Amino acid sequence: MNHRTVRRSSRVGIAATLLALPIAAAIGQSGGGKSATDWASYGRDEGHARNSPLTEITPANVAQLQPAWTYHMRPAGTTGETIPMPDSVPQKFRTGFSASEATPVVVDGVMYLATPYRRVVALDAATGKELWVFPLPANDQPSTRGVAYWPGSKGIAPRVVFGGRAGKLYALDAKTGKPAAGFGTDGAITMKTPEVMNGTRAPLGMSGPPAIYRNLIITGSRVQEMPTKGAAGDVRAWDAATGKLVWTFHSIPQPGEANFGTWDGESWKGRSGVNAWTFVVVDDKRGIAYLPLGAPTFDRWGGDRKGKNLYGNSIVAVDAKTGKYLWHFQTVHHDIWDVDVPVATLVDLKRGGRTIPAIVVMNKMSIMFILDRVTGKPVFDVREVPVPTDTDVPGEQPWPTQPMPAKPAPLTRLSWNADEIVDGPPALRAACEKMVKDLTIVPSKMFQPLRADSSVNFFPGSLGGSDWGGGSFDPSTGLYVINLNQLASPQQLAQQPDGSWGMKRGYAYFSDPESGIPCHKGKAGELVAVSVATGEVAWRTTLGSNADPALKDVGVLSAGGPITTASGVTFIGGTRDAMFRAFETRTGKPLWTTTLPASSYSTPMTYRPRGGKQMVAVVATGGFAFQPATSDAVVAYSLP
Repeated sequence: MNHRTVRRSSRVGIAATLLALPIAAAIGQSGGGKSATDWASYGRDEGHARNSPLTEITPANVAQLQPAWTYHMRPAGTTGETIPMPDSVPQKFRTGFSASEATPVVVDGVMYLATPYRRVVALDAATGKELWVFPLPANDQPSTRGVAYWPGSKGIAPRVVFGGRAGKLYALDAKTGKPAAGFGTDGAITMKTPEVMNGTRAPLGMSGPPAIYRNLIITGSRVQEMPTKGAAGDVRAWDAATGKLVWTFHSIPQPGEANFGTWDGESWKGRSGVNAWTFVVVDDKRGIAYLPLGAPTFDRWGGDRKGKNLYGNSIVAVDAKTGKYLWHFQTVHHDIWDVDVPVATLVDLKRGGRTIPAIVVMNKMSIMFILDRVTGKPVFDVREVPVPTDTDVPGEQPWPTQPMPAKPAPLTRLSWNADEIVDGPPALRAACEKMVKDLTIVPSKMFQPLRADSSVNFFPGSLGGSDWGGGSFDPSTGLYVINLNQLASPQQLAQQPDGSWGMKRGYAYFSDPESGIPCHKGKAGELVAVSVATGEVAWRTTLGSNADPALKDVGVLSAGGPITTASGVTFIGGTRDAMFRAFETRTGKPLWTTTLPASSYSTPMTYRPRGGKQMVAVVATGGFAFQPATSDAVVAYSLP
């Protein structure tokens, strides 16, 4: 198949009107996204297994993949970033491109995509040809990681739904791209309602797509990291036809609700954080929604919120129809390290002759908990292990124990000693040694509390470990495949003018600022497979390549996640070396590598358009891990 490069029309610019542009081709509405050929949601299904039943691309032929088409997201004639950059941003990041972490959705031969250029588009999934464009009003920006597809109901046509940076929830007619009739006002509702804003004008938006359960749109939110008071991280469900609020789950229990009382005094009031900023997961068969919740604000200091701080850092199961609490499991008590729960995936595992419906849950520390998703009980024993509590920050009371599963063992390193600085090259080691001296970096143990007199070199740091990209579950092998980073964050606290405590120097990483190469010995990036039935690591492989031969086995940082297919192939981009890779799922053996227009910091997807061949598509813009955005490309691959 010849490679096609598709440019969008120059008819649309930043000042485009609310209404979508005319359609370039007819779009089908049948099927509701249940077909094996589709990729109907961010995780392919609402369980987020990211596994496709397609088998045309195999370990034997994957190396024959070649580009089929490329779509460029940046509108023709647009120059400069779509989001104004502060003066402090270095010139090298002012490239005229914007970064994307989006995974497209394909239903009935149509690809739906949120772009970083204030637009949502529909493409012919076979050719990349633009079908319609919806420019967001008032310079709003769609969710950076994608959109959701609602298949319609009772005479209402299918809809594309997504959140915006400004706190709106949008619904578009999937066929025309026009605002959905009857949904809120002109196809949008405001999520910044008084009950979640806590009397503030704090930011609230969405970084990920919503979840779909029957005729409900379930939304998490992106809220502030600090200060303490701000928008609540409550999870809500909205009627997919009208946009009316159906239920609200309070992510911090209120008086009279289950599990109220884990916050000292009234420290829960008006608190921000504790939000589902990644992906709500749904068991459609059982009608259960699973909410992966982050840390409370401020996430590095808890002197003003003593206690376990439920439901911070928890997976919470609720009735998807009503939002009623069912169970919770807290992965970290009283988080003072920013180790949210970004990973939740539904899996089925076989033990003792029976199949257990389970959920894989991971916090940023790459500690994997495998739970019975009906009861919330751990499949493998979990015990409370003593952790360090020493700190010189007045008033801080670190929790003395943290939960640790018997299996699997933590998948990345969680401590650092002073003699574990990278061996070379010499220039890298010198830069790292200077950083240790300049920042007063001290060793750390697992769950070491932060200090005011020095920088605790906390592993795995703000980028994880595991992060929002999550993993993929292959049911044929029972393997859960996930990419993991190993990078410390030197973190030091300083008292603020109002008496609270914050970061002394902001966010820092234990790496060379130019190359992004970590300053510690050992791996930087890996792809890891875990057997969910046994809790054992099945294989590990280095992920990513460095130009220096001395670092060829170290790997690189990654963002976004992998996908798997029924034919036994795992696909992943994610790395700063601008490569797209395929591995054999069963063994981790590398099968194929190709160069992208820029690094892909998103999760790929695969589908088969009507009458066509299986395709694999990936968004490749760069714009993460110390790199600027340098592309606007969406690339689809197929066999010749």
